[in-house]
Amino acid sequence: MERQRSLEESTVIDAPLATVYGLVSDLRNMGRWSPECRSVRVLSKTSARSGTRFVGFNRRGPFIWFTVGRVVEARQDRVFAFDVGVFGLPIARWGYRFEPEGTGTRVTEFWQDLRSGGTRGRVADLLGTIFAGTNPARRIALNRAGMRATLTAIAATAALTRPGA
Repeated sequence: MERQRSLEESTVIDAPLATVYGLVSDLRNMGRWSPECRSVRVLSKTSARSGTRFVGFNRRGPFIWFTVGRVVEARQDRVFAFDVGVFGLPIARWGYRFEPEGTGTRVTEFWQDLRSGGTRGRVADLLGTIFAGTNPARRIALNRAGMRATLTAIAATAALTRPGA
C-alpha cells in the first residue's frame, strides 16, 4: 500500500474571516487547540508573517518532542501555513485555508508530509517513531483525528469572540 502524504479536513465556523484568521495566525493558540501540541514559543515579537520562526513543544501519552517551525505563507484572510522539522530534517507542512461561507468561514486544515525518500527520509521516519511514538503508517489516522479536534476547538474559541458570548 502506498504511503499517504497529504490530508485535509474542513469545517464551517460561525465567525467572520478576519476573526478566524487572526486566531489561527497567532501561533501561540496552537497549544490550546491541538491534541499533540502543548505550547508554541514564537521567536519574534511581531505578529506571524512569512519567515517567522517558532518552536513547538508536543506530547502524546508518554512521548514528548519538539519541532522547529517557520511560517511559509501568511496571506491575510486567505491562507496561513508553516513548515516543521527536527534536527534540520523537514517533517511536514501544516496550514489553513479560509473562505467565506454564508455568514461564517470555511476553514480547511491541511497537512503535507515533507519527509523525502532516501537516508534523510528514513532518519526522519525513525525519529518520528522514537520521539513521537508514531510510525508513518499510523500518522494519517492520528493527524485526521487531531485535525478534527483542532478545528472543533478553533470553532469553540471563535464562538467566544462573538458579541454577547
